[in-house]
Amino acid sequence: MKKLLLILAVVALASFLAVGCIPTTPGEGEGEGEGEGEVEGVTVEIEDSVEVGGKTYVGEGSHNVSVTFPAPVTNVILYVTDCVGDYSSKNTTPTSSGETPIVLWPNDDKTVWSGSASFVCEPCIESGCEEYSNCCASYVLVEAGECEGDVCVYFPVIVDCEVPYAEIEITTKGCTCEDCEITFKSQTQESDCAETECCGDDCSELAGWSIAIYDGDPFDVCCETPCEEPIFTCSGTECPIDCTSTCLKGGTTEAPIYYYAVVNLVDKVGNEVEYYAKLGLSSWLDDEGEVVCALAVTEYCADLPITDGKPGCTCTSFEDSAIVDTDEYIGFCYPDDNCCPVPAVL
Repeated sequence: MKKLLLILAVVALASFLAVGCIPTTPGEGEGEGEGEGEVEGVTVEIEDSVEVGGKTYVGEGSHNVSVTFPAPVTNVILYVTDCVGDYSSKNTTPTSSGETPIVLWPNDDKTVWSGSASFVCEPCIESGCEEYSNCCASYVLVEAGECEGDVCVYFPVIVDCEVPYAEIEITTKGCTCEDCEITFKSQTQESDCAETECCGDDCSELAGWSIAIYDGDPFDVCCETPCEEPIFTCSGTECPIDCTSTCLKGGTTEAPIYYYAVVNLVDKVGNEVEYYAKLGLSSWLDDEGEVVCALAVTEYCADLPITDGKPGCTCTSFEDSAIVDTDEYIGFCYPDDNCCPVPAVL
């Protein structure tokens, strides 16, 4: 409780520190606003953090933290509060929380103090574990005896524990003379208020997507990466997903030719998800000599890699509920839990 009261007292003083405290410059995620005449102050670096829209994001887990002072200091302690509130693009309900002290170790002249801090979305206390949000916020506080009121720097960090999402429709049509092309396209979801794009990441934002097509099962023999070379790839850095393959040979309806598609999505803090689909492709000529194609998703799973440590592994995480409406869709659609979402403000 003592630390919580200290947090509230510091908020009003966030832009300056009293005489006798080491002046601070914005650490990673603190923003701008150094006053005229201030000397270089305290900086905080969090390993693998990213800045998006003026806010600092980290992935769940341990991150190395380094605090640099302009002069030697003693008795440095770093605190990370529990991760609370919902700072996704759909909602924000911040609340206060407790703190966890982090041990920092100095360099020889005691100007740089380093340690490892854990950022979690499911803090555990004596009464058990509680999941607050997959896009919540923790406060980072640095204390040192040389600072007035002990607090040298104080700023929020959003912890992204949510993987990206996409609901992808897979369709096919004939090429000009023969064979078939396959199109992967993200979909939209209709609500009472508006259409929501079923592609993206509601926390740190989508960093990129890629699609690879194979003519042999890339996971037929388990390994850390696909064991086959793709025959086609495409990629992008934002939604919507829209990708059309080169012309591929189709089989008959009784004996289709099988292709394997792996769709990868990653957000800006490195959260990653993959969808795998086995596609049966058939083609024939109609009465007018036009190419007709048919496609069926015969196997589907998510969250690759699929590994059980031995050759011949199969898709053990097949989920019928993940296939939306027809067997020509793969992926998930997470958004729109609340109608007319309110943008998050931090």
